[in-house]
Amino acid sequence: MSLKQFKVPLLLLIIGIILTIIGALFKIQHKPNGSLLLTAGTFVEFCAIFLGIIKLIKVARQ
Repeated sequence: MSLKQFKVPLLLLIIGIILTIIGALFKIQHKPNGSLLLTAGTFVEFCAIFLGIIKLIKVARQ
C-alpha cells in the first residue's frame, strides 16, 4: 500500500479543513457567507473520507 494512492483524498481533506476553519472565523467575526463556508468545508471533508474508505476497501481486496 502506497501513500500515492491516497493523494486525492488527503488533498480534499486538507482543503475541507481549511474551508471549515475559515468559515468558523467568518462566523466568529459575523462576516457574510460564514455558514456557506462551514457547510462547504464539511461536505468536502465528508467526500474525502468517503473516497479514502473506498480506496482502503479496494486495496484490502487485492
